[in-house]
Amino acid sequence: MSHLSHVFHAHHQAVSKPDVVLIGTGIMSATLGFFLKELQPNLVIEIYERLDSIAAESSDAWNNAGTGHSAFCELNYTPQKEDGSIDISKALKITEQFELSKQLWAYLIEKKYIDNPKTFIHSVPHHSFVWGKENAAYLKKRFESLSKHHFYEGMVFSEEHETLKKWFPLIMKNRSNEEVLAATKMALGTDMNFGELTRHLFKHLLAQEGVRLFLNHEIVFLEKKEHGGWEFEAKNIQTHEKKTHETPFIFIGAGGGALPLLEKAEIPEGKGFGGFPVSGQWLVCKNETVIQQHAAKVYGKAEVGAPPMSVPHLDTRIIDGKKALLFGPYAGFSTKFLKHGSLMDLPASLQVDNLVPIMSAGLHNIPLTKYLIEQVRQSPEERLAALQKFVPTARIEDWTLEEAGQRVQIIKKDEKVGGVLEFGTEVVAAADGSLSALLGASPGASTSVHIMLELLKKCFKENMQHPEWQNKLKEMIPSYGVSLAENKELCNTVRARTSRILELEH
Repeated sequence: MSHLSHVFHAHHQAVSKPDVVLIGTGIMSATLGFFLKELQPNLVIEIYERLDSIAAESSDAWNNAGTGHSAFCELNYTPQKEDGSIDISKALKITEQFELSKQLWAYLIEKKYIDNPKTFIHSVPHHSFVWGKENAAYLKKRFESLSKHHFYEGMVFSEEHETLKKWFPLIMKNRSNEEVLAATKMALGTDMNFGELTRHLFKHLLAQEGVRLFLNHEIVFLEKKEHGGWEFEAKNIQTHEKKTHETPFIFIGAGGGALPLLEKAEIPEGKGFGGFPVSGQWLVCKNETVIQQHAAKVYGKAEVGAPPMSVPHLDTRIIDGKKALLFGPYAGFSTKFLKHGSLMDLPASLQVDNLVPIMSAGLHNIPLTKYLIEQVRQSPEERLAALQKFVPTARIEDWTLEEAGQRVQIIKKDEKVGGVLEFGTEVVAAADGSLSALLGASPGASTSVHIMLELLKKCFKENMQHPEWQNKLKEMIPSYGVSLAENKELCNTVRARTSRILELEH
């Protein structure tokens, strides 16, 4: 029996016993809350956030790349194998997952839950850009591998300087004609404001009956009840008042704060996980003339030893209706798990069950640690030199350094080596489906719809079999249950529809 099947009666519960508790107000909690309220409108949902505003951590526009991660331009999703061939399997998964996200967002517009798609999504071409013979050869191979699949129809490859000047004139200014350059272009790319999308979702949710939000509240105690469900204590950070609540289901969507809460929950499935925090910074252009010379997202190759989130890119962003230009991110290291966290976050997360995995992962990632230390110690001139590889004419006075978000990469137990550092996201769920936590980072926000659908399958197994839920999911996501990677006709139909509704290039 599903752990929620016995509580889905209309408004029978006291507010202190909500059907669902969401911890954190990022895109993940917003997406899950939206799904559940659409699928089961009589649910009582409570949301807890330790900050005084919604989407102020990783979902905020200034704290993430804002790239609709669709694997059009991100080279780390298409590694070259030892035999020289290109592995596109991860790219295919991410492209499909982003198509799912776009379908749900189109549903939000169709239902008039959000008035204007331009508040959170824009068409911005996605480019990969490399220099040097070896990298150009790799990019051509990547293009040839991807363009065989219908997901990447319309992708263009060029090594011609004149073509590249049309694509991104700012990057091509003052370059030698002798320089070996190569790039791909995908016009279907997007720029996202995930903070704005998250706020839209919560605005809609909070207008529904039975949904309550508690800002400035943190969860200080979490315990599994003997007969199922959870007891938890929420503390008001401002008044220090604590209240005890009960619920049959908790989702921990607190970004970097998810790991400490998962440790508090003490579920067997959460044992052995550790976290490796990586911070980021952007160079933000403040010269309007320079900003207007660029209209693309251009991704390069990560340096050897760099984490995937440190792939350098020059991005056109639309934030709060205004065009911006960002370069980075420059990686860094802090023991905080959240941008607004504590320096004690990392040491406090160390436990008997994750000590070996964390130490083992550390030993196997010495180049990464060295890279992060070097990044932290960079001078303004060194940061400018990295930018000038992309924009040869860049001047230090046109750019300002800003803090970006804090990410916590997953460290997992591994029987062979003790522990491994993983880049990506992972849903950790209790065996009975009563609690779930999301760990990890990129490409998280872009694939939030897929991730939350996977969580629903894990935690609401019986409900997901109900014809009502199945029909509603197909209404929200027309391709639900069918592989777009294997169905070219459906993919084209879905893309044409979402592009029209979301007012995107197609």
